[in-house]
Amino acid sequence: MSPATIRLGTASPSTQASTPETIAQLEQIARRAASKKIDILLLPEAYLGGYPRGTHFGCVIGSRTAEGREEYLRYFQNAVDLGDTVGDGAGAGEAWIKRALPGDAVPGSNENSKEPAANKRGDGTREQLERIARETGVFIVTGLIEKTGGSMYCSVVYVCPKQGIIGKRRKVMPTGTERLVWAQGSPATLRAVSTTIRGVRINLGAAICWENYMPLVRQSLYSQNINLYLAPTADGRDTWLSLMRTVAIEGRCFVISSNMAVPPPSIPQQIPNSHPDSSSAILTEEPDHENPHDDHTPIFSDHHPSPFAPKHHSNRRASCLTEEGFEIALPRSKSPGTPTTTTTTRRATPSPTRTTTSTVNTLSPSSKRRTSVFDKDGNEIVLCCKKPSHVTNSQTQPMVPPAPKLTNSSSGEWVSRGGSSIISPFGEVLSGPQWEDNTGLICTDVDFEDCIRGRLDLDTAGSYSRNDSFEFGVRGLDLSPLPY
Repeated sequence: MSPATIRLGTASPSTQASTPETIAQLEQIARRAASKKIDILLLPEAYLGGYPRGTHFGCVIGSRTAEGREEYLRYFQNAVDLGDTVGDGAGAGEAWIKRALPGDAVPGSNENSKEPAANKRGDGTREQLERIARETGVFIVTGLIEKTGGSMYCSVVYVCPKQGIIGKRRKVMPTGTERLVWAQGSPATLRAVSTTIRGVRINLGAAICWENYMPLVRQSLYSQNINLYLAPTADGRDTWLSLMRTVAIEGRCFVISSNMAVPPPSIPQQIPNSHPDSSSAILTEEPDHENPHDDHTPIFSDHHPSPFAPKHHSNRRASCLTEEGFEIALPRSKSPGTPTTTTTTRRATPSPTRTTTSTVNTLSPSSKRRTSVFDKDGNEIVLCCKKPSHVTNSQTQPMVPPAPKLTNSSSGEWVSRGGSSIISPFGEVLSGPQWEDNTGLICTDVDFEDCIRGRLDLDTAGSYSRNDSFEFGVRGLDLSPLPY
């Protein structure tokens, strides 16, 4: 790795049965990242505290249940207290970052110490994250559920190995029913942060999940001259990757996205031990043992999904990307939870296609296009030039693949399939998407000068913005561009 090359990494772990267990898993991931010489590591939205997928906390319009309130209580208890304030949704800002707030310990509550630690605030999660970053040397960005006052925020923290936490985001617009349990953060928290690694200045900012579908949120980050765009998410749909590629091209920046891969209830969560091996695009180790659990009943874990978990999943097949960026579906693995060592390649050859078909398509004799069929996954297969004897003119149909079938959830279907990825400023998929892999790390080496090369023809926050005619501002947010 040359001095000017930075190694970016991400993973798709899922929240464990309790917050201490999730922090322990985060530390193992960070240590593995350090062994791979990863400089910056992104982890998913709501990783600490958990994403409440599939539940409604017993709420319908005009009514709430006692059971739902108990579920909310457990969720609140698993959220982390970073010692910040509510403020106007932005918290205390620089006063919190610089530990200038007074301590929040109750006088006399610490029997083992005569004097409580000055400025000690929160439940110790901040100190744990800063210790992990300091000991591993990895710049960690992770999603978490932050509690303060009586509210919870979907937040992201930037943890520098040298300076500790240097910034924190609060999601400005929780999506749909997320607004039932997450408060709205202030747009003032969209301020980007900077770090320097081996002489390379990196300006990084984060947009959380469907904030990435808000053009003005994206523009607020581009306007600050970021060259690393972070997108922790809970969206594991196929369409997410195309959005990330658009963001990379639009902002001429590197993009890292991270989403949890939550296996079926029948597949136990596995935490691999740390050991170095050869570097590759996707780094996965075989776990030595399953993660032990105590008697605490989890609220949202791989072993105990929410009772309101969705009943339908796409069960999408694994895939790889060609050099041109086209995705090719691969054969289904025999066991959806079995970790495998995978290497991202720039060119791939499709595997033999299954013979099961649901639609046969032909064209008129005057057409030169060959006959094709669609398999049950909606993939088109081109047949030999000679028309099969079992095909008649009455079977001629438009070239439209059948709609995917929705099947009931079974023990073999993933609750969330992940899809973490790393994208270049030109929209090229450098690593990932990481499907159905909750134990691996993906990483790639990048040259941040590619961001400048890309601005030869596109600078959406500079000359291309026509800021002589269009005015853009965000209340409470400093949009001054960060230096290179």
